[in-house]
Amino acid sequence: MDASRVRTGVVETGDVENTLTASGEIIPAYEQIITSPIRASIRRILITPGTPVSPGQAIVDLDKSLTEIESERYKDQLELKRNSIEQLRMKLNKNLFDAEISDKIKSLNINKLRADFEDAKRLQKIGGGTGEDITRAENALKIAELEKKQLENDLLYNRESMGASLKETELGAQIEGNNLKELQHKLKMADIVADRKGVLTWVNENIGSAVSEGEMLAKVADLGSFRIDGSCADVYSDQVKAGLPVIVKMNETSLRGMITQVKPSIKNSIVEFVVQLENARNESLRPNMKVEVFIVTDRSLKTLRVTNGPTFTGKRKQYVYVLKNKIAYRREVEVGLSNFDFVEIKGGLKKGESVILSDMSQFENMEEISIQ
Repeated sequence: MDASRVRTGVVETGDVENTLTASGEIIPAYEQIITSPIRASIRRILITPGTPVSPGQAIVDLDKSLTEIESERYKDQLELKRNSIEQLRMKLNKNLFDAEISDKIKSLNINKLRADFEDAKRLQKIGGGTGEDITRAENALKIAELEKKQLENDLLYNRESMGASLKETELGAQIEGNNLKELQHKLKMADIVADRKGVLTWVNENIGSAVSEGEMLAKVADLGSFRIDGSCADVYSDQVKAGLPVIVKMNETSLRGMITQVKPSIKNSIVEFVVQLENARNESLRPNMKVEVFIVTDRSLKTLRVTNGPTFTGKRKQYVYVLKNKIAYRREVEVGLSNFDFVEIKGGLKKGESVILSDMSQFENMEEISIQ
């Protein structure tokens, strides 16, 4: 076998981590989604995507005229409510005053009828009156007393109903006032500005188009810190758990992190998860960059290992070729954990031995191979 076709690795002592292969996308750790708080139309775009923004800096200018007209209508309705409250209070006060006067008049009338009743009894004693006069005076007094009770009941009802009527009307005015405050707050929020320092990553550039309440207008991201949104096949769903360490590879850069969240639902046979990086501000990180993610499911410390290569087929026991003095000797080895860098050797090899890593399947039945 020609030596140019041979790639070798030396058995050494070190750590080996067993990993699952997944994919990921770099996402800003913080991204503010700015929505329209009102129905409006886009008047101007003040900042283009990719531009850094500062807190309070305006991004989009909205035409708020329709909402401002609605706000004025709310103000007029609130004034009408307040005016009706005053009118109702005046009317109720008048009704209450009239009922109190009627009650006082009825009290005076009862006093007069009571005196007439006493006079009729005295006249009868001295022979100047009859029993019919006494009965007539007594009945008139009883009728007046019953009428007074009726007036007192009406007066109590008027007092209670006055408070209830006023409370109902005032509650309606309070609701109108709250609606007005809410609309004014939305108008204030319709000044589309950034809440914090970041970079404008997207903006609705359809000038003149109408936007509904809650419709997205812009995205502002903090590009100083990132996370990874990862995904893998659902066959690994029982192994992917929060708290597992991960290795993220970007070109020649490797970063460490941990799974902080596993999405509960599986979509299109894909499990989704979130990775928090140990160095979330690494200069190699770029938004929306695709990366390789390796989920560490197991780890062996200070074990024999050798660089991974095509010769390792994933079987627990297999044959490899050990190179010594330009002769490759076939030997059975026991393989443990593996990842994209290393394979754990649990038996069959010693530290310092050189192993051929190239694909040797065409020579699998040969005990020895000469390397030229």
